[in-house]
Amino acid sequence: MLMSQGGRVARLHYMANGFRMLAAGDHVVCAVSGQAIPLDDLRYWNVVRQEPYASADIAVQAELAR
Repeated sequence: MLMSQGGRVARLHYMANGFRMLAAGDHVVCAVSGQAIPLDDLRYWNVVRQEPYASADIAVQAELAR
């Protein structure tokens, strides 16, 4: 039987071409907006800061703010 992660936040290690799951979950939280991002929709992150972003615009915004 497949176990559902039922709204748990995943812990990920972000790499240049993907990510590795460190703790099981079904979403991560955007580092800027606080929005929940389902893992299937996760496309933007920063490898150096190890932060996920909800959209390309938010990723650029985060980069410009630093």
